[in-house]
Amino acid sequence: MSKAFYVELSDRGLIHVEGEDRYDFLQGLISNDVHKVKEEKILYSCLLTPQGRFLHDFFIHEGDGFLLLDCEGGQRADDLYETLNKYRLRSDVFLSVEEKHPVYAVFGDDSLGIADPRHFKMGRRVFEKPDLPQEDFREWDQERIALGIPDGSRDMNVTKSTLLECNIDQFNGVDWDKGCYMGQELTARMHHRNLGKKHLRVLQSDTPLPEPFADIHLNGELIGNMRSSCENMGLAVINDTAIESLKDDSSPIRLLG
Repeated sequence: MSKAFYVELSDRGLIHVEGEDRYDFLQGLISNDVHKVKEEKILYSCLLTPQGRFLHDFFIHEGDGFLLLDCEGGQRADDLYETLNKYRLRSDVFLSVEEKHPVYAVFGDDSLGIADPRHFKMGRRVFEKPDLPQEDFREWDQERIALGIPDGSRDMNVTKSTLLECNIDQFNGVDWDKGCYMGQELTARMHHRNLGKKHLRVLQSDTPLPEPFADIHLNGELIGNMRSSCENMGLAVINDTAIESLKDDSSPIRLLG
């Protein structure tokens, strides 16, 4: 579409991180370099288990004396808040949470918000409803899926997925040069030794795609696990050995890209 419009991302929450130690506190926990937010004003990052498995993803916004985490809403926001609180210890950090706060993705108007750091086609994020026409959530979701971008726990299996199988490094969510953070060992080892054997891929089908997190079989063989979808397109974690089979035009489920 050439006109400017916005899409409401309703299932979001906000966590405020205040205090003198807010940067150092997050730096030791997250997959990206929090200090980059001072210049870029928005950062995409993840929080992992100590074993390097996905817990949460979020955007970090630079505020006036605070950092704002734009995260999944509801119980997911509460869980992130409680998890961060466990690591606060004696740090000069104060946390507060808004379980539900919509975020708006703006397209076609560069004067509003800050560009989504994952990909320029994902619009600009703002917290106040824009004075623009509204489009359905599917506009945003189809663009996201076509780009292969995971959407939190819709696509990443909590406590099981790794960042590299979900391509978080390709969407600016990992800094390879920062110091240690929780879960770094597995992430770095997979990166440097190229250990990944499955990855999040974009699929298309002429028939309804499987339900989220359902196993996918092809010719009697387990080849992957479905994640989110919209219309006839979706994301799935697919074994790398099955890629060529899914490029066959006669396959009921086909790989895009």
